[in-house]
Amino acid sequence: MLVNSAHPLRVRDKAALSAPDESRPGVLMERQAARLLQECIRKTGGWDMIVPVSGWRSYTEQQQIWDGSMAENGEDFTRKYVALPGCSEHQTGLAIDLALAAEEIDFIRPDFPYGGICGEFRRVCTAYGFIERYRRGK
Repeated sequence: MLVNSAHPLRVRDKAALSAPDESRPGVLMERQAARLLQECIRKTGGWDMIVPVSGWRSYTEQQQIWDGSMAENGEDFTRKYVALPGCSEHQTGLAIDLALAAEEIDFIRPDFPYGGICGEFRRVCTAYGFIERYRRGK
């Protein structure tokens, strides 16, 4: 499924959702994707170090993120880092933002380094159906 500004999401149905991390019940994904993410993080031994930050978003939530970023960060930043409502892969339930566990995590640009446990996750994630869509700075 291709979803971006040139290919907006046509269907706005809510997928069958579940939380990949029980300690973060508000971060949801499509059920099969959540199960595969659980298996992938378990394979890396990363549950204490890898944090799901943002999963499925409704159209309304994506609009709120867009509006909030415009007000707080301005147009240039928002257009670079936030998808327009209807154009976010998060609205499919198949996308997840992950971060290295820290006291403070940037919701829009979470830190997920290329070494350590995050690097290990990158090495195994494709076997579970995951790819890195946006590299650092994007």
